Amino acid sequence: MSALRVLVADDQELVRSGFGMVLDARDDLEVVGEAADGAEAVRLTAELVPDVVLMDVRMPVMDGLEATRRIVASGVGSRVLVLTTYDVDDAVHAALRAGASGFLLKDVRPADLAEAIRVVVRGDALLAPSVTRRLITEFNALSPGGPPPDLQALTEREVEVLRLVALPLSNAEIAARLWISEATVKTHVSAVLRKLGLRDRVHAVVAAYDAGLVHPRR
Repeated sequence: MSALRVLVADDQELVRSGFGMVLDARDDLEVVGEAADGAEAVRLTAELVPDVVLMDVRMPVMDGLEATRRIVASGVGSRVLVLTTYDVDDAVHAALRAGASGFLLKDVRPADLAEAIRVVVRGDALLAPSVTRRLITEFNALSPGGPPPDLQALTEREVEVLRLVALPLSNAEIAARLWISEATVKTHVSAVLRKLGLRDRVHAVVAAYDAGLVHPRR
Protein backbone atom coordinates (compact mmCIF):
# COMPACT_ATOMS: atom_id res chain seq x y z
CA MET A 1 0.00 0.00 0.00
CA SER A 2 1.44 3.36 -1.01
CA ALA A 3 2.04 6.05 1.61
CA LEU A 4 -0.48 8.85 2.06
CA ARG A 5 0.90 12.04 0.58
CA VAL A 6 0.82 15.19 2.73
CA LEU A 7 1.50 18.86 1.99
CA VAL A 8 2.34 21.03 5.02
CA ALA A 9 1.34 24.71 4.77
CA ASP A 10 2.58 26.99 7.57
CA ASP A 11 4.47 30.27 7.54
CA GLN A 12 6.86 29.11 10.28
CA GLU A 13 9.71 26.97 9.00
CA LEU A 14 10.20 25.36 12.41
CA VAL A 15 6.57 24.21 12.46
CA ARG A 16 6.81 22.82 8.93
CA SER A 17 9.98 20.90 9.68
CA GLY A 18 8.56 19.62 12.96
CA PHE A 19 5.44 18.26 11.31
CA GLY A 20 7.60 16.86 8.53
CA MET A 21 9.74 14.86 10.95
CA VAL A 22 6.68 13.57 12.80
CA LEU A 23 4.93 12.40 9.64
CA ASP A 24 7.92 11.04 7.75
CA ALA A 25 8.63 8.80 10.74
CA ARG A 26 5.43 6.89 9.87
CA ASP A 27 5.75 4.24 7.19
CA ASP A 28 2.33 5.04 5.72
CA LEU A 29 2.76 8.83 5.55
CA GLU A 30 4.98 10.95 3.30
CA VAL A 31 5.45 14.72 3.24
CA VAL A 32 5.65 15.62 -0.44
CA GLY A 33 5.91 19.39 -0.11
CA GLU A 34 5.96 22.45 2.14
CA ALA A 35 4.30 25.83 1.61
CA ALA A 36 5.11 29.06 3.47
CA ASP A 37 1.89 30.85 2.50
CA GLY A 38 -1.59 30.17 1.19
CA ALA A 39 -0.82 31.02 -2.41
CA GLU A 40 2.06 28.56 -2.46
CA ALA A 41 -0.21 25.96 -0.85
CA VAL A 42 -2.75 26.35 -3.66
CA ARG A 43 -0.04 26.12 -6.33
CA LEU A 44 1.66 23.08 -4.82
CA THR A 45 -1.64 21.30 -4.24
CA ALA A 46 -2.46 21.64 -7.93
CA GLU A 47 1.03 20.46 -8.85
CA LEU A 48 1.51 17.61 -6.36
CA VAL A 49 -2.11 16.54 -5.69
CA PRO A 50 -1.48 15.42 -2.10
CA ASP A 51 -4.02 13.32 -0.24
CA VAL A 52 -4.13 15.85 2.61
CA VAL A 53 -3.07 19.47 3.07
CA LEU A 54 -2.20 20.47 6.65
CA MET A 55 -3.29 24.10 6.54
CA ASP A 56 -2.38 26.85 8.99
CA VAL A 57 -5.06 29.52 9.30
CA ARG A 58 -2.96 32.68 9.50
CA MET A 59 -0.34 33.02 6.75
CA PRO A 60 0.99 35.87 4.60
CA VAL A 61 0.19 36.56 0.93
CA MET A 62 -2.96 34.41 1.15
CA ASP A 63 -4.39 33.09 4.40
CA GLY A 64 -5.38 29.49 5.02
CA LEU A 65 -9.06 30.30 4.67
CA GLU A 66 -8.82 31.57 1.11
CA ALA A 67 -6.36 28.81 0.25
CA THR A 68 -8.80 26.19 1.54
CA ARG A 69 -11.63 27.71 -0.48
CA ARG A 70 -9.56 27.66 -3.69
CA ILE A 71 -8.26 24.13 -3.17
CA VAL A 72 -11.74 22.72 -2.54
CA ALA A 73 -13.25 24.70 -5.41
CA SER A 74 -10.57 23.43 -7.79
CA GLY A 75 -11.90 19.89 -7.47
CA VAL A 76 -8.41 18.46 -7.13
CA GLY A 77 -9.65 16.05 -4.45
CA SER A 78 -7.10 16.85 -1.76
CA ARG A 79 -8.55 17.02 1.75
CA VAL A 80 -7.74 20.06 3.88
CA LEU A 81 -7.01 19.56 7.57
CA VAL A 82 -6.91 22.93 9.33
CA LEU A 83 -4.47 23.44 12.19
CA THR A 84 -5.14 26.30 14.58
CA THR A 85 -3.42 27.61 17.69
CA TYR A 86 -6.62 28.42 19.54
CA ASP A 87 -9.51 26.14 20.44
CA VAL A 88 -11.92 28.44 18.59
CA ASP A 89 -10.59 30.54 15.73
CA ASP A 90 -12.95 32.87 13.87
CA ALA A 91 -11.41 31.89 10.55
CA VAL A 92 -12.16 28.22 11.21
CA HIS A 93 -15.89 28.88 10.91
CA ALA A 94 -15.42 30.20 7.40
CA ALA A 95 -13.00 27.38 6.58
CA LEU A 96 -15.78 24.95 7.42
CA ARG A 97 -18.03 26.70 4.92
CA ALA A 98 -15.14 26.59 2.44
CA GLY A 99 -14.94 22.81 2.67
CA ALA A 100 -12.23 21.98 5.21
CA SER A 101 -12.45 18.34 6.23
CA GLY A 102 -11.17 18.63 9.78
CA PHE A 103 -9.73 20.80 12.52
CA LEU A 104 -6.99 20.14 15.04
CA LEU A 105 -5.06 22.22 17.54
CA LYS A 106 -1.38 22.70 16.78
CA ASP A 107 -0.43 21.09 20.08
CA VAL A 108 -1.93 17.78 18.92
CA ARG A 109 0.10 14.73 19.88
CA PRO A 110 2.18 13.25 17.01
CA ALA A 111 0.29 9.95 17.06
CA ASP A 112 -3.06 11.77 16.98
CA LEU A 113 -1.93 13.96 14.06
CA ALA A 114 -0.91 10.90 12.06
CA GLU A 115 -4.20 9.17 12.80
CA ALA A 116 -6.15 12.33 11.92
CA ILE A 117 -4.61 12.29 8.45
CA ARG A 118 -5.62 8.67 7.98
CA VAL A 119 -9.14 9.42 9.20
CA VAL A 120 -9.55 12.38 6.84
CA VAL A 121 -8.36 10.34 3.85
CA ARG A 122 -10.94 7.66 4.69
CA GLY A 123 -13.59 10.38 4.49
CA ASP A 124 -14.36 10.20 8.21
CA ALA A 125 -13.62 13.89 8.68
CA LEU A 126 -13.13 15.06 12.21
CA LEU A 127 -13.00 17.85 14.74
CA ALA A 128 -10.62 17.95 17.68
CA PRO A 129 -12.57 16.89 20.78
CA SER A 130 -11.75 20.15 22.57
CA VAL A 131 -12.99 22.17 19.61
CA THR A 132 -16.22 20.45 18.62
CA ARG A 133 -19.00 21.89 20.77
CA ARG A 134 -17.63 25.44 20.97
CA LEU A 135 -16.85 25.45 17.26
CA ILE A 136 -20.33 24.37 16.26
CA THR A 137 -21.99 26.73 18.74
CA GLU A 138 -20.07 29.78 17.54
CA PHE A 139 -20.20 28.65 13.92
CA ASN A 140 -23.99 28.68 14.00
CA ALA A 141 -24.08 32.00 15.85
CA LEU A 142 -21.56 33.82 13.69
CA SER A 143 -22.09 32.22 10.28
CA PRO A 144 -25.76 31.39 9.87
CA GLY A 145 -26.42 29.40 6.74
CA GLY A 146 -29.58 28.67 4.82
CA PRO A 147 -32.68 26.81 5.96
CA PRO A 148 -32.20 23.67 8.07
CA PRO A 149 -31.65 20.48 6.08
CA ASP A 150 -34.68 18.37 5.19
CA LEU A 151 -34.29 15.01 6.92
CA GLN A 152 -37.36 13.38 5.34
CA ALA A 153 -35.18 11.44 2.92
CA LEU A 154 -33.47 9.68 5.83
CA THR A 155 -34.69 6.52 7.53
CA GLU A 156 -35.24 6.55 11.30
CA ARG A 157 -31.98 4.67 11.80
CA GLU A 158 -30.07 7.12 9.59
CA VAL A 159 -31.46 10.06 11.59
CA GLU A 160 -30.31 8.39 14.80
CA VAL A 161 -26.84 7.77 13.34
CA LEU A 162 -26.63 11.42 12.28
CA ARG A 163 -27.52 12.51 15.81
CA LEU A 164 -24.80 10.29 17.29
CA VAL A 165 -22.24 11.53 14.76
CA ALA A 166 -22.93 15.04 16.04
CA LEU A 167 -22.46 14.21 19.75
CA PRO A 168 -19.71 13.41 18.49
CA LEU A 169 -19.19 9.66 18.67
CA SER A 170 -16.83 7.51 16.63
CA ASN A 171 -18.09 4.72 14.40
CA ALA A 172 -17.08 2.19 17.06
CA GLU A 173 -18.98 4.09 19.76
CA ILE A 174 -22.06 4.43 17.55
CA ALA A 175 -21.93 0.72 16.76
CA ALA A 176 -21.80 -0.13 20.47
CA ARG A 177 -24.64 2.29 21.25
CA LEU A 178 -26.94 0.86 18.54
CA TRP A 179 -25.82 -2.77 18.79
CA ILE A 180 -24.79 -2.91 15.14
CA SER A 181 -21.47 -3.48 13.37
CA GLU A 182 -19.02 -0.71 12.46
CA ALA A 183 -19.48 -1.66 8.81
CA THR A 184 -23.21 -1.01 9.15
CA VAL A 185 -22.50 2.36 10.78
CA LYS A 186 -20.26 3.30 7.86
CA THR A 187 -23.03 2.32 5.45
CA HIS A 188 -25.52 4.52 7.30
CA VAL A 189 -23.11 7.47 7.46
CA SER A 190 -22.43 7.19 3.72
CA ALA A 191 -26.17 7.14 3.05
CA VAL A 192 -26.69 10.24 5.19
CA LEU A 193 -23.94 12.14 3.39
CA ARG A 194 -25.28 11.11 -0.02
CA LYS A 195 -28.93 11.87 0.70
CA LEU A 196 -28.23 15.28 2.29
CA GLY A 197 -25.54 16.24 -0.22
CA LEU A 198 -22.89 16.66 2.47
CA ARG A 199 -19.15 16.58 1.86
CA ASP A 200 -18.12 14.69 4.99
CA ARG A 201 -18.68 14.12 8.71
CA VAL A 202 -17.76 17.67 9.68
CA HIS A 203 -20.62 18.97 7.59
CA ALA A 204 -22.88 16.21 8.92
CA VAL A 205 -22.26 17.58 12.42
CA VAL A 206 -23.28 21.06 11.30
CA ALA A 207 -26.35 19.66 9.52
CA ALA A 208 -27.42 17.85 12.69
CA TYR A 209 -27.20 21.07 14.70
CA ASP A 210 -28.99 23.03 11.98
CA ALA A 211 -31.78 20.45 11.94
CA GLY A 212 -32.17 20.58 15.72
CA LEU A 213 -31.17 16.94 16.31
CA VAL A 214 -28.68 18.11 18.93
CA HIS A 215 -28.29 21.38 20.79
CA PRO A 216 -25.20 23.14 22.13
CA ARG A 217 -24.72 22.94 25.86
CA ARG A 218 -24.33 26.31 27.52
